[in-house]
This record gives sequence, C-alpha cells and structure tokens, in this order.
Amino acid sequence: MANRTNLEIVKGIYEGFGRGDIPAVLAVFAPDIEYTEAKGFPTGGTYHGPEAIVESVFKRLGKEWRGFKAIPEEFLAADDAVVVLGTYSGTHKATGKSFQAPFAHVWWLRGGKAIQFRQYTDTLLVNEAVKG
Repeated sequence: MANRTNLEIVKGIYEGFGRGDIPAVLAVFAPDIEYTEAKGFPTGGTYHGPEAIVESVFKRLGKEWRGFKAIPEEFLAADDAVVVLGTYSGTHKATGKSFQAPFAHVWWLRGGKAIQFRQYTDTLLVNEAVKG
C-alpha cells in the first residue's frame, strides 16, 4: 500500500464505495481527516475523523436514500491533491423522487492517507428530490 500513488489511493476509495466496502474506504482516511460536504447538501457541513463521517454522512445517506451513488468519471491528480469529477444519483426514500447531479470532489493526501475532502455539487437538484 505504501507504494500506491495518490491517484491510485483515491480511485480505490471509489472502488471501495462501489463494493460497499466501507472499512476499505476508512482504511485510507487519516485519523484527523477534515471532510466537508457542500452547504445545502442534506449532509452538508464539516466533519472531523472517520467516525464522525460514518455517523453523519455515510449512515445518513444509506438511511435516507435508495441506490445513492457517486460515480467518478474523471480523475485529475497534481502533487498532494486529486480532483474527481462525476455524477451523483439516487432516490430519496421518503419522497420516491430520483435525482442526478454533477459533482467535483477534491481530496488532499499525505503519507498515503486522505487528510482532507471537499465536495462541490448542485445542491438544488438534490434538495428537489428531498422535498418531492
């Protein structure tokens, strides 16, 4: 694992999500990772540490959405940062309404661990599904 590039590590995060392997995802998160979801996103806010991310983001998305996915389409790596462009999709369980929205994720890594994450997305599209 120590020989993997930042690009390979970030690609592995999305592969882990795709398999539903959250322990594999968390294995590359630094203990003090800062994880920021866009203001206006249902899980919007900044979370510190893997446990806070699991409780406030991952579990909530799993509970409130059916088939929620973040599908990466392009990866751009430079120094300690990796930018991922892709598309979110899912169906809100309470309203039954589906959505698709583009996203940009920026990951910063140090020593083979993700130390910071920032999400950019069209929160209006997501909230239209939440509100029905």
